[in-house]
Amino acid sequence: MSASGRERPQFTRPLTSLEICAGAGGQAVGLHNAGFDHLALVEWDPHAVNTLRANVGSWPGWGQGRADELKPMDVREFLKPGGGADPGIKKGDLDLLAGGVPCPPFSLAGKRLGKDDERDLFPDALRIIDKLLPKAVMIENVRGILEPPEVFIDYRRDILGTLRDLGYVVPEIKESWSAVEQDRVMRKVWRRIDASSFGVPQLRPRAILVVIHESALDKSGADFVWPSRLKGKQATVVGELAASMEARCRMYWDKNKYGERATAGERTGEHVYLDWLRKASEAAELGRGVAPTLVGGSRKHGGADLGPTRAKRAWSQLGVDGMGVANEPEKCDPERDLFRPAGPMLTVAQAAIIQGFPVDWKFQGRKTAQYRQVGNAFPPPVAEAVGRAIAAVLRPDCRDELLRDYELDVDGGDSGVPQTEQMILPVSGAAVVNSQPAAHDRGDLIRAGG
Repeated sequence: MSASGRERPQFTRPLTSLEICAGAGGQAVGLHNAGFDHLALVEWDPHAVNTLRANVGSWPGWGQGRADELKPMDVREFLKPGGGADPGIKKGDLDLLAGGVPCPPFSLAGKRLGKDDERDLFPDALRIIDKLLPKAVMIENVRGILEPPEVFIDYRRDILGTLRDLGYVVPEIKESWSAVEQDRVMRKVWRRIDASSFGVPQLRPRAILVVIHESALDKSGADFVWPSRLKGKQATVVGELAASMEARCRMYWDKNKYGERATAGERTGEHVYLDWLRKASEAAELGRGVAPTLVGGSRKHGGADLGPTRAKRAWSQLGVDGMGVANEPEKCDPERDLFRPAGPMLTVAQAAIIQGFPVDWKFQGRKTAQYRQVGNAFPPPVAEAVGRAIAAVLRPDCRDELLRDYELDVDGGDSGVPQTEQMILPVSGAAVVNSQPAAHDRGDLIRAGG
């Protein structure tokens, strides 16, 4: 069962994926839950690689021995002669190439240098796509690459032109058109998606690029349709964190901020929890129950917190102190972690819940390193939604079951509504050929837990 509560699809002929800039596995978790079997995970950050080692051993085709062999790798070296880690995939055989290329080249915090930023890995992504020619490509980035459209419209058009030359289905986009018109047409393959529309109690708008190779579409006969939202009620911070917040506070239910038995009039863990619950519930009732975007930051900066001043104010309205990250319960300093004027700080595990990770995902490293992995991740439920939409093209006989829990953008319009929120940084750090995919089998989907 995936963290979303939906069964993981399993197919008579498995769908395969390869992920670059995998980070701590947010996108990988989502695509795994969408039914993709990972052939390789490429990531350079040692802490994130350790997290992948600690979690993917139970995935199809892995085992703990293979997981332990994962090593940090620069995506710039992947599939280059002498670069190592060649997964032995024949051109045209891979179903999906996915990745979250670094966002600083396109974020305000990263000075928006685009293709002139040495951290821009889109050229390497295109090189790998050229080498493997996967049936589908999914690349995630900050919304800054899309908004405002005139900033990177030429760069985006060049990327789509390269993909078109490689045989991917991309709409015609003319340089003579205005940036707004070019962007409107690009939304068929490259658009903003807000995590809060997919069961994640956080805004987190992301730019998602999805293209399908013409050979796969010819075989499938089914077009890619963007999921617009998860059916059902929107997730909120109070709904997702109530159980873990109560568990943290219960350790000090009748104790004061020093961990000693409270005397008359002293604030207790029970007070901390009830005050948090009241604030978070009131925010949800007012339609403000979704958190601002978590900020992972970079290794060059100091300790972790929950974002810029505006984000900290929003967290305060949710009853959370955003000035830092709390210790896990077994190492709790009650005065520092819980008994704060603005409310308790979040633990790494709670931040991971806000990001949509399964509760048993084990992050590695010290607290700040773990939090950066969480804050820089792509929310698994969003990756799962887009992954299921891709799987519905590659396994069209399973389409209805794959997408039954989602509302779909059948008209091809962009459902994203611009939000005035600062965009934030992910970790990690991807020009090209032709092969016919195998014919689809009837009854390709096998119902099974995962």
